[in-house]
Amino acid sequence: MDREYKYIYGPVPSWRLGSSLGIDPVSKKEKICTFDCIYCQLGRARSVGGERRTFVPVSGIISELTSLPSLHIDYITFSGTGEPTLAENLGDMIRAVRHVRPEKIAVLTNSTMMHDPGVIRDLALSDLVVCKLDASSQALFELINRPAEGIDINAIVNAIKGFKDHYKGKLALQVMFMEENKMCAEGIARIAKEIAPDEVQLNTPLRPCGIRPLAKEEMNGIEEHFHGLKTVSVYRADKKSVDPISSKETLKRRGKV
Repeated sequence: MDREYKYIYGPVPSWRLGSSLGIDPVSKKEKICTFDCIYCQLGRARSVGGERRTFVPVSGIISELTSLPSLHIDYITFSGTGEPTLAENLGDMIRAVRHVRPEKIAVLTNSTMMHDPGVIRDLALSDLVVCKLDASSQALFELINRPAEGIDINAIVNAIKGFKDHYKGKLALQVMFMEENKMCAEGIARIAKEIAPDEVQLNTPLRPCGIRPLAKEEMNGIEEHFHGLKTVSVYRADKKSVDPISSKETLKRRGKV
């Protein structure tokens, strides 16, 4: 089955979430994000900023969800063509989705907006929040994530810690390792242990993006630094076989299925 969906995509075989149906709460032709990561499969960001606004109507997402064929889905995941917490109606979306679908809800975030009280309230409605952490210093942060002006990595780390103290769901950290930051694995692991997430997801750029992924042996060595934390690595995780409802939209948002 292949039809046009404007706001939802997948399901995709996620090594972290099983069968994941994506919701794109910014859903623009260009990437809308507070980061412009060197490994992003969506390419360069045309709009890098931190102002929350409404990009997608809640009614549009619900209309697409209620028209779905029968699917096995483990998670409904807010991600897509940018930073999902930039959508000021994210909380309204999550509440509306819960009325029409029984699956757990995840939000993948770069954590730059987690200081915002509105973002905190919205994320608290989800079952799983996956926070990005790719660097242990401001210099490395700016090299890899290329944040919007004025974003400080220490502020992000403190915001994640503060959120975790009150969050009743599952908090995970995703770390993307590559040549540029592999020597800083020990420092990143130290910060991760300070945050004490429920899970650390160790990743390397396997989707087409121009950045060389690390080998399995390198990732195994990096994982040793995270001893004492629950970890899952991209090379060791199983992927489910799934049939996307719209391969065109999946490819646009994911780089590859």
